[in-house]
Amino acid sequence: MNAELLDGVLSGDFRALARLITLVENDSPEAMPYLRVLYRNTGRCFTVGITGAPGSGKSTLVDQLTGFYRRQGKKLGIIAVDPTSPYSGGAILGDRVRMQSRSLDPGTFIRSMATRGHLGGLARTTGDVLLVMDAAGFDIVLIETVGVGQDEVDIVQTAHLTLVLLVPGMGDDIQTMKAGLMEIADVFVVNKADHPGADRVDAEVKALLSMTQRQDGWTPPVVRTIASQGQGIEECGQAIESCREFMQKSKFHRERTIAVQKDRLLDLARTRILQELLRDRAIEERLADLARRTLARDLDPFSAVEELLGASRLRKTAAEE
Repeated sequence: MNAELLDGVLSGDFRALARLITLVENDSPEAMPYLRVLYRNTGRCFTVGITGAPGSGKSTLVDQLTGFYRRQGKKLGIIAVDPTSPYSGGAILGDRVRMQSRSLDPGTFIRSMATRGHLGGLARTTGDVLLVMDAAGFDIVLIETVGVGQDEVDIVQTAHLTLVLLVPGMGDDIQTMKAGLMEIADVFVVNKADHPGADRVDAEVKALLSMTQRQDGWTPPVVRTIASQGQGIEECGQAIESCREFMQKSKFHRERTIAVQKDRLLDLARTRILQELLRDRAIEERLADLARRTLARDLDPFSAVEELLGASRLRKTAAEE
């Protein structure tokens, strides 16, 4: 482990931060020692997820919220998750291009991440990148998801608080708001509120909220913004702060945090088991053979998995002996 790189991250040096995040994104074994050490320096930053359908104005809102928090003297980190390029494997819509004015700000660090085929609106390593940014001393980290649908709601397992953007004129508004995104919102933002239909979206959200009761007792506020003109940003920031204060006093949210951490540990365990399984050349060959047999209908996939796990256990036992 490079002590200079570690010290650079802990002191908030952007170059060191970018180098380590690259190792994390690439699943490099070199990253793990840093993550283990850095974890002891986390737990201080507040994370806000911004999600919604493609074209809802997430990047513009992130840019405006960054300005709002920077005027308060906060140190900002931004994780912007984008679709994966089929050619380079990198993020197609690099947010350094969309937020050029912020990229020159010494108090704002922007990192674009590619989903690399991971569903749920985030990249698989988003949680680890957030850990690194937390240890680097950011006060707030904004996480912008890729454009998502109803069931792509991984952000609720990653961020402390989730903003869901809705916009008028996206077709069947009720269909858009039926499930998934509606259930994870801590704050609703009706963006592009100067467009026709904004009043209807606002009213429909509030009507739906009046028919439901969250377990924690929080009623998500509905904020109207025109992010492209900077309107409604202060109200949005105030809504975030109100929710944050509520969560800090809520016993339910402390219990939910434990449940989220359990899911995180299980996800890490699944990833590690799969990596160890595929690292074994013999197991990889057995996997290919089982794939051929299941395609030929000589073997069902459920029995194939049992064979694969059995072969893995035998090889592990033999190695230990």
